[in-house]
Amino acid sequence: MADRISAIRPARSVRYRLLAIALLPMLVILPLLLGVTVYRWNEKFDAALISKVNGDLTIAHQYLAHILDNTGEHVTALGGSVRFQEAADDVAGLQSLLKEARARLELDFLYVIDLNGVLVTSVTDRTAGSLRTDWPVIRDALSGRPSTGIDIFDNTDLENLSADLAVRARLPLVSTPNAVPTERLEETRGMVVQSATPVTLAEGRGAVLVGGILLNQNLVFIDTINDLVYREASLPEGSQGTATLFLDDVRISTNVRLFEGRRALGTRVSAAVRSAVLGDGRTWLDSAFVVNDWYISAYEPITDSHGKRVGMLYVGFLEAPFTAAKRQTVLTILLAFLAITAASVPIFLRWARGIFKPLERMDATIAKVESGNLGARTGPVDSQDEIGRVATHLDILLDQLERSDRQLRRWNEELNARVDERTRELKLANRQLEATTKQLIMSEKLAAIGEITAGVAHEINNPIAVMQGNLEVIRSVVGDRAEQARVEFQLLDEQIQRISQIVTKLLQFAKPEEFAGFIDRHAPGLAVADCLPLVQHLLARAAIEVQLENTAERLVLMNRTELQQVIVNLVVNAIHAMPDGGRLAIETRDSDRGERRGVEIVVSDSGVGMDPDVAAKVFDPFFTTKRQEGTGLGLSISQTLVTRQGGAISVTSHPGKGATFVVWLPEAE
Repeated sequence: MADRISAIRPARSVRYRLLAIALLPMLVILPLLLGVTVYRWNEKFDAALISKVNGDLTIAHQYLAHILDNTGEHVTALGGSVRFQEAADDVAGLQSLLKEARARLELDFLYVIDLNGVLVTSVTDRTAGSLRTDWPVIRDALSGRPSTGIDIFDNTDLENLSADLAVRARLPLVSTPNAVPTERLEETRGMVVQSATPVTLAEGRGAVLVGGILLNQNLVFIDTINDLVYREASLPEGSQGTATLFLDDVRISTNVRLFEGRRALGTRVSAAVRSAVLGDGRTWLDSAFVVNDWYISAYEPITDSHGKRVGMLYVGFLEAPFTAAKRQTVLTILLAFLAITAASVPIFLRWARGIFKPLERMDATIAKVESGNLGARTGPVDSQDEIGRVATHLDILLDQLERSDRQLRRWNEELNARVDERTRELKLANRQLEATTKQLIMSEKLAAIGEITAGVAHEINNPIAVMQGNLEVIRSVVGDRAEQARVEFQLLDEQIQRISQIVTKLLQFAKPEEFAGFIDRHAPGLAVADCLPLVQHLLARAAIEVQLENTAERLVLMNRTELQQVIVNLVVNAIHAMPDGGRLAIETRDSDRGERRGVEIVVSDSGVGMDPDVAAKVFDPFFTTKRQEGTGLGLSISQTLVTRQGGAISVTSHPGKGATFVVWLPEAE
């Protein structure tokens, strides 16, 4: 039953499942929800930053477009003004008008060329006499349409306009991390906002009025964009808005600082941004590494009047303050979660403990009952709900179980007592039956053997007598000549005597009552002591150590010769079992068997020992292990002599550990 209960019991304690149920919402689900929320919030936050920088780029783009529109409108208005028409006939007056208009309109160059590209007049005397007319803007003006656009002037073109413009356009390139490798050392080109409009000179000659702004190092232009996009307090403390104009990938106008007091002019954009914006023509809205820090950045390509991507417009603000704000927000959420967890988890644990504590007590009670303590009880629990009622019912069931167990044990003890009693009776009857059976078998065997041996002995005695008589006749007939065969006659006498002794033993075994001698009371220790000289020659020859211990104080009633015959037979057998020498122990001691008082004679040797099968047959008549030397009657006759006096003889032996024969004789009354 206990094994079945153990097999049903779940492998894991309900404590952990209840704790998991109690803590799962707080320690698993809520953190997951917080993690998902923070992740989504971070995405939305980043999207808001990208949206903002995209809006900033839109403002910068509109301002650049406004510069283009204003430049075109101003040049067109100047070319169509009355003052221009009035001064068209006078080159000096026209030059003076252009200089005044250039200062007022904040242009970097302003000139008039005829339809062949020959300079009519310019705001500076150093302008070349012949200028390029292959710009799409100028071609449109030559065709009679005002036009404005962005063009890239090489340094020669700038020199033809003004040496100051060529100098202003030159920027040494600064080595910039993450930029595309280049072998150039400086940027000499200029990005120009160029506007042209058709005009009419004296005598109706057609011409073109061209004006523009060089954007290289035009700090007013870039700072105005930055002020428009990033007004004061539009960014969090620590952040900084920046704007940049790129010619190809080189910063030609920027408020990004390379270090304090110096703008990052001549630095270059990263390879990733260059590839996306100038290579693919995409607008970049993402984080980017700008000079020496990360910015939330927006880049868009700038195309010239040919439709070719020649530069980029950039706005952006430092990413670090927003990253710090996000980190601080996440840390605040984490600390708030930990504070709430620290405050609420003990409450949840206390609630869970109120459930699993009674269950653990019940589980411990069941474990004690399984181990055999049927008196174990859960006792009263604080809970008054279903668990409390289950605990009470469990104690009631255990009380019933204990009463049933006591009753079953009582019935079991009664049954065991009856079974033991019947078993003892059966064992006693079985032993009696076995003893009776053995006695019957032995009696039948002895009776049969006795009849056979008696007949054989009598039949042998007659030839022996004849042989002895004839041997004497031969001696008397031969006379003195018999001395010549003395040895042979002696051997014949010895062998006839041996045959006679064997026949006598057979008759003694077959009819022991006819050979029983006078019995008397005597001490077995003295009989043992008298036997040792008879076998001393055998003991000395085999180098056997003899240990003799005589503690018996009682007397036995048996013929002394027969007792010595039994002892000598046991000692001789022990000597034969130790051909290489050993130890022979003979002990006499008082011993009771049941209610009968008696004496034991114990003969032990350290010889070769016997298998259990051999030990069980040593008392059988004619059974011997001596092959040619023994008759197999010694132990059988000894047993007969002992049992005739009401005693018993037994043997215990193991191979290699010697043998012990015990002769028990009742005390003489």
